[in-house]
Amino acid sequence: MEPPSKAEILLKIQEMMKDLFELDAGRVQPEARLIEDLELDSLDAIDLAVKVEETTGRAFDEQMIRSLRTIDDVIVALQVLISSKDAPAAAPRSTES
Repeated sequence: MEPPSKAEILLKIQEMMKDLFELDAGRVQPEARLIEDLELDSLDAIDLAVKVEETTGRAFDEQMIRSLRTIDDVIVALQVLISSKDAPAAAPRSTES
C-alpha cells in the first residue's frame, strides 16, 4: 500500500484542526506557524497529538511534539509515524546472556 502524499496528509490535518480548534482550512497551510499564525498553545499541541494517535494508532513522542513549529513540520512528523507503522516490527531482543 502506497503511503499518503503530503497533500493527503495536509487535508487530514486540516480536518483535525477544524474539528479541534475550528480553524478554517485556508489558514492551515504548510507554511503556517502553529503558535504565531494559528494561535495554538501547548495544551492545543497535546490535543493535536492525541487526535493524531487516535487517527494513526501511533503516538508522537514528547521530543517530536516540542520540535513542531509549522504545519509542514506536522506533515513530516506524520510521514515518519506512518512509515514506521508500515515498517515490519523488529524482533524482540533476548535479555538472556
